[in-house]
Amino acid sequence: MAKVTVRYWAAAKAAAGTAEEAYEAVTLADALDAVRERHPGELTRVLRRCSFLVDSDPVGTRAHETVRLADGGTVEVLPPFAGG
Repeated sequence: MAKVTVRYWAAAKAAAGTAEEAYEAVTLADALDAVRERHPGELTRVLRRCSFLVDSDPVGTRAHETVRLADGGTVEVLPPFAGG
């Protein structure tokens, strides 16, 4: 398993109550399952609207089960942003 840092932004940060956390996971899907387990409730709802970057690479529409994580990598959790 890869050790990764999950960084939360905006509404995700508020719902998690922290800016970042360490997780061990093989895929993005595994990491997000662990996030949901640690933070049931509001963060789980926020995640449904988020986009994700894995090591600065946008995940886009790829299935989260297919996005492998590298040891020491970073997952950025990006809720929709308002403004212009």
